[in-house]
Amino acid sequence: MELNDVMRTTFAARDYTGDPLPDDVLYEILEVARFAPSGGNRQGNRVIVVRDQATRDKLADLCEPAAKRYAAQIQAGESPWNAVTPTKVTDDQIAATPAPAALTETHRNASVVLVFVVDLKVVASMDQNLDRIGVISGASIYPFVWNVLLAARQAGFGGTITTLAVAEEPKVQALLGIPADHAVSAVVPLGKPVKQLTKLRRNAVEEIAFRESFDGQPFTKG
Repeated sequence: MELNDVMRTTFAARDYTGDPLPDDVLYEILEVARFAPSGGNRQGNRVIVVRDQATRDKLADLCEPAAKRYAAQIQAGESPWNAVTPTKVTDDQIAATPAPAALTETHRNASVVLVFVVDLKVVASMDQNLDRIGVISGASIYPFVWNVLLAARQAGFGGTITTLAVAEEPKVQALLGIPADHAVSAVVPLGKPVKQLTKLRRNAVEEIAFRESFDGQPFTKG
């Protein structure tokens, strides 16, 4: 598959056939993905390969509190887990909302679950003194995560970036022996998708790119 095709068709795969993802194939996926960039090329990225069913079940369970809030906010017409607009959903509403299976069961049903971690001692968090949620540290881990998904697509497999378990990060760290100075960045289930999508819906270039300023003219071919 050509690179452009891989980039245009790598989708969030959550339903899997149950076919195995062999270690040798996963190794080749990681072998290619490891060339992702990181700040200062410090390569603080780590990935934990989780096949044990009991551990994957525990990861799924750790997703449930965040999944319940996510669903409750969706029902209330809010943007879930938004760091700018405070939620009006109460703790009681969250507790009464079932966790959607689509947000948790992928961890149980995938061929393998990858837990991505970044060493906070080697990232340059340029936004650490700004009055907002930090995002810059992610530049040293998410290119690696996305490379894994691109390489998985090339190999006929698929997965999705999930972050619900990160809301329970201390428990994830304890479960997997992750040091406190390493951030859990993503939990990615991988498997053979039941259906391989070939057409994705995304905003057009003119809707996301603008000339010279945030409110400038839409960027076009010319």
